[in-house]
Amino acid sequence: MLELTETLKACLWQTAKTLKGTQRRRFMAQIVQELGTGGQRQAQTELGWCRDTIRKGQRELETGLSCIDAFKARGRKPVESKLPQLSEDIKAIVDSQSQTDPSFKSTRLYTRVSTAKVRQQLVEQKHYQEAELPSNETIRQRLNQLGYRPAKVAKTQPQKKFPETDAIFEQLSQVNQQADNDPTTLRLSLDAKATVKIGPFSRGGKNRVPTFACDHDFAPKAKLTPYGIFLPQLDELFLYFTTSKVTSDFIVDILESWWESNRHRFTHIRTLLLNQDNGPENHSRRTQLMKRLVEFVSKHQLNLRLAYYPPYHSKYNPVERTWGVLENHWNGNILDDITTVLHLAETMTWKGKHPIVKLVTLTYQTGVKLTTLEMAEVETQIQRLSQPVGDSLPNLGKWFIDIVYSTA
Repeated sequence: MLELTETLKACLWQTAKTLKGTQRRRFMAQIVQELGTGGQRQAQTELGWCRDTIRKGQRELETGLSCIDAFKARGRKPVESKLPQLSEDIKAIVDSQSQTDPSFKSTRLYTRVSTAKVRQQLVEQKHYQEAELPSNETIRQRLNQLGYRPAKVAKTQPQKKFPETDAIFEQLSQVNQQADNDPTTLRLSLDAKATVKIGPFSRGGKNRVPTFACDHDFAPKAKLTPYGIFLPQLDELFLYFTTSKVTSDFIVDILESWWESNRHRFTHIRTLLLNQDNGPENHSRRTQLMKRLVEFVSKHQLNLRLAYYPPYHSKYNPVERTWGVLENHWNGNILDDITTVLHLAETMTWKGKHPIVKLVTLTYQTGVKLTTLEMAEVETQIQRLSQPVGDSLPNLGKWFIDIVYSTA
């Protein structure tokens, strides 16, 4: 019979610890055999070994067969094992109804739909069976994992809500999803950020190097306005900085410049879907904008679809999410010249990618507009979304417009 001294016990325990699986169980079973009668209890008491593990090792010694450990088969499987598309479907429902932090102090996303509503829309839109869907708590956890916050936050509440707001969001969700699923359509998100004043001014950030800045922004050297074109499906960002006003002509010039630089990548694209807010220089009643967009369609032989976010809800536009990253990236630095601003913009990253940054030096004239007769001619070349006569749904013609290229 084997006598277990303190030195031997330490040696046996350490040896068993270094072994894994079948080898460990067989080693334990062999030691128990050497201990003789009562060996299992002695090994449990003095070595801390599990008797079930010892018995499994003894059976492996007797039969010569090895038990295969199936650790991955243990426990409850994640819901994605049965519903592999669930996370993607949740994202498709929630993403178009989520907004960024209006102050751009963080990159969090706040969604306007509750967890229960997401579950309901999974049944109605994605055709899931009620019985196969997980609980609201599981869906809430998936929302958190995807980066969405279903909680209502006071600072994210819009100033006003128009009667058409809910209908606009519903139509936006359909239009965006159709574009994302259509290989011949490319969705762009466009918007301008607040003007940046160039000078030795504090921006409220932190820097590892002691930095001195002015706490008032009198007499800036210059002013730069960032304008972004964001591709949600590709997570690509293009930033254009201008010292001029952001006018309708500027917006179309930027769109045209972007397309001419990137059209070789998108030879299969026949339609561009533009997600925009309902700003004063880019809404669908801005006569100069609509005229320039009609000319853009004719020149490049492309179709354009305009899909606007409702008033006071511009932070739902996907490009807005990139501004929080930019703000956090360059805060703490002194934006004392244009070169510094452009360099910091180039070094920011969105989903691991650096944006393409350009400076626009052309000065644009404000107040350019068409006469009533000229705009009437433009209206004949665009198609506004209209509801059937007698339909109870609101008219969304101001928010959804098609400009179709005609070969005639």
